[in-house]
Amino acid sequence: MPGTELFGSEERKEINDVLETGILFRYNHDQQRNGIWKAREFEAEVRKITGAKYAHAVSNGSAAIAIAMAASGIGAGDEVIVPPFTFIASIEAVLFIGAIPVFAEIDETLCLSAEGIRKAVTPKTKGICLVHMCGTMADMDGIMAVAEEHNLILVEDAGQAFGASYKGTSVGLFGKAGSFSFDFFKIATAGEGGIFITNDEDIYKLADAYSDHGHNHVGNNRGMEQHPVLGFNYRISELHAAVGLAQTRKVPHIREVNRKYKKMLTDILSKTEGISFSHLTDPAGDSATFLNILMPDQETAQRTVDEFNKAGVAGFNYWYTNMYHFINQWDHLKKMSTASALPAQVLGTPQDYANLHLPKSQEVVGRLISFVIRCTWTEDEVKTLANNIAACAKKAMPVHA
Repeated sequence: MPGTELFGSEERKEINDVLETGILFRYNHDQQRNGIWKAREFEAEVRKITGAKYAHAVSNGSAAIAIAMAASGIGAGDEVIVPPFTFIASIEAVLFIGAIPVFAEIDETLCLSAEGIRKAVTPKTKGICLVHMCGTMADMDGIMAVAEEHNLILVEDAGQAFGASYKGTSVGLFGKAGSFSFDFFKIATAGEGGIFITNDEDIYKLADAYSDHGHNHVGNNRGMEQHPVLGFNYRISELHAAVGLAQTRKVPHIREVNRKYKKMLTDILSKTEGISFSHLTDPAGDSATFLNILMPDQETAQRTVDEFNKAGVAGFNYWYTNMYHFINQWDHLKKMSTASALPAQVLGTPQDYANLHLPKSQEVVGRLISFVIRCTWTEDEVKTLANNIAACAKKAMPVHA
């Protein structure tokens, strides 16, 4: 992914700033810091890119989406509509804050559809965990209408979509709160890190305390701070924040190059019969971290993957058989294999996770092949990749008598 491609002097400089002070903890120790506050700077850069009023850096994207839900009022026993196509952390976050996942259909946006959400709503539904998959964005007009109609709490997991927007608004800012991941495989990385964003001051203050054992962070004496709520430790270190800061500053450049190369790829591949693309609800807001192609059916997609492997074409994901991003392989969830009992096991679930009927999701993910776009490619490499994809796809297409 682009973030890992661009490590350099900028990251080393930010890390060295922290090492020179010796203060790796993000709070307090004001005098020893010499004005070095990397987590604060990291948050400021995220606010600049997203336009959010508030941003709070935490240990990882999984923590960020859990905090977003908890601070927005979702908790034990609440039913939350979720997608079957996501990194499984989204589902784990629902379970580990005590809520109950209810799976609904996605569509060609690769995200939950408004129709899928509407069909999954019951009188017990409390919220929606909307995941913006593969660098793109969901149909926010349609989904916001359903959320408002049923008075549902919308929280956005934009872990894979930092830098994406919908009609001028950053993903993560449509619901009560949103989250981004800055792990090693994202458009910008902190090594490990996540960001919570919101435009609601009360939700921000709650998240700020919740992510640090309930500390309210008022004053400069940590031992004497007030604790308005119970919380846990989801803090980010200054070292991780330093890397995230340097990387976030590079996102506008990465996004610009990604969009250029994605357009080149789509222009070439659109001439190949049988290849289509995931639906972009706002092409101008695409972060362009992935090229998402859709084959005519699951069988053709699998043959295409086989041709890629034969030809040595690299850099793609076939999510239908991916162990962590699609429900087909989540046997531990289907069996509810846990280290200790979760509220969902005690209270019961409205769905049998081992026997879900989600035909649209199966059809879409079965057809989907995604290529990571690299900002360090040359134009010749982009053209070569496009031609190789086209050649393999042509070989995989069914022969009609």
